[in-house]
Order: sequence, then structure tokens, then C-alpha cells
Amino acid sequence: MNPEDLYPRESSQVDPPYLHSAYMSTRTRAPREALIAIPQTVSELTGPVFGHASVRASDADLTAQGLAPSLGERIIVHGRVLDERGKPVPHTLVEVWQANAAGRYRHAVDRHDAPLDPHFTGAGRCITDADGRYRFVTIKPGAYPWGNHHNAWRPAHIHFSLFGPCFLTRLVTQMYFPGDPLFPFDPIFNSVPDAAARERMIAKFDLDATKPDWALGFCYDIVLRGPQATPMEM
Repeated sequence: MNPEDLYPRESSQVDPPYLHSAYMSTRTRAPREALIAIPQTVSELTGPVFGHASVRASDADLTAQGLAPSLGERIIVHGRVLDERGKPVPHTLVEVWQANAAGRYRHAVDRHDAPLDPHFTGAGRCITDADGRYRFVTIKPGAYPWGNHHNAWRPAHIHFSLFGPCFLTRLVTQMYFPGDPLFPFDPIFNSVPDAAARERMIAKFDLDATKPDWALGFCYDIVLRGPQATPMEM
């Protein structure tokens, strides 16, 4: 089989463009010339691989990584990773990273003057089960200013990375929360040209996943390809 048939490079129509003028940093980083397709070799198609055994069940609970419980509104985020035919994608590494409840990342370059939570790293990971399901316990992230334009604030969101068996199968997206008033003002969210595709980036409140007196539940299914694909590369 031709390697290009295994992991084709064409992007779905739902993905954001490389250049979206309202998203200011794309003006300098977007390619100016047509992209050049590099032939896929054994190196790209077979490696690297991650050690499944090194992913612990506790990695999926972002609220229990410190010496004390994390501060903020505890939530449960769960869903399924699906292919273009709606079939589950099992044994896939799902990684998340996010700001804390005050809207600040635990990262050296984040200079937002919101408080840091010493008991919240903002990062977690898990592996999908045989039915393509994943589940995280975390804190609902806060909005934060980001300097893209006057009075620019990012809606609350969680970054998702999905890593398949090789370099070419890593996909990155963002999950948002329903009813966020910042949606109309966010160039990153609106860089996805199709309104229906933007809706697929918004998690759904899930009462069945909600645990009484403990945490709200949200469901976020991720479709990797096809007409119902989740927008990627943001």
C-alpha cells in the first residue's frame, strides 16, 4: 500500500486556515508559498511510539496531582474518539493541558497576574479504552487576556492532543464550554470557517456524567476525519 494512502495529508474543510488575519500571530507564521509534500517514509509511519505502561490511571485526574485538592470548580470531561465511520478508535493517547480556574497556565511565559494554584499542573493524559472512551477529572479553566486585540480574552477552553502510532497521527484541537459569551469575540474559535464545525468544538453538559455534590459532567466526542470531523490544528 502506498504510504500516502495510510495517512493522507489533505485537510478537511472544517480545519482553520493557516492565515486568519484576525488571529494576529498567523500573519507572521503562515506559509507564504504553496506547501511541499514530503514523501512519507518508514520513519514517519512507524515511530516514535509511546509506552502505554507509563500512562497511569492517576494521570487522568488533574485535581489530585498536588499535596492538596486543586482550587476551582471540579468537572468531569469524557467522550469518545471516533473515526469517519463513527467507529471507536481504541488505545489512543489523549493528552490535555489548560489554564487554572483563574485563567493562568503553569508556564514560565504566562505573565497574567492571576494567581497560580501550586496544586494544579494543568496537564493530564489517558488512553482510550476498547470503545474509544476517555475520561478526565479537572478544574473548569478561567478566561484570560491574550493581547491579540484591544480587550481580547480567550473563552474558557481545554487543549486536546491525540497521538496515534506515529508522528503523522498527532492531532491537536480545543474544547470549549457551552454558552460562553466570549465566542463572538475570539479569532481562534472563529478561524474555523464553518459554523456547524465550530459547534462541534463545544462540549455538551451531561447530567448523567455529573456526580451529585461533587462535579459537573461534560461530554466531548472527537471525530478524527470525514464530514463530521472535529476541527484540528488550532
